[in-house]
Amino acid sequence: MTTNRTFTMIKPDAVANGHIGNILAMITNAGFKIVSLKLTQLTVADAQAFYEVHAERPFYGELVNFMSSGPIVAAILEKENAVADFRTLIGATNPADAAEGTIRKKYATSMGENAVHGSDSDENAAIEGAFHFSGREQF
Repeated sequence: MTTNRTFTMIKPDAVANGHIGNILAMITNAGFKIVSLKLTQLTVADAQAFYEVHAERPFYGELVNFMSSGPIVAAILEKENAVADFRTLIGATNPADAAEGTIRKKYATSMGENAVHGSDSDENAAIEGAFHFSGREQF
């Protein structure tokens, strides 16, 4: 089922480097409406639960530590074709491979500290949005 919503997080590196405003401006300038937005910090347990799908991968511990290391901005975004369009806007996971003008090309510092998270499917967008917004926002 295709929806018009997706989920994103501005990660601790981009928050610490002062990029919240610029990233939100890129998002809204790309035609996304911000439906829900909050500044929060993941506990280690929160990060473990959110990234549970990666628990068996070698980078899991580092990812959990990074994502719980400082504040994040969580948001639900709305636009037609939201998931695919947002994935295009954020660029490749590795900023060295990201297209010019993408969020990760501009603001990511490394593959691990890549500025933003973007849901990879409508199903995951709904799950991730509910995780951060207690299921109040309907996809």
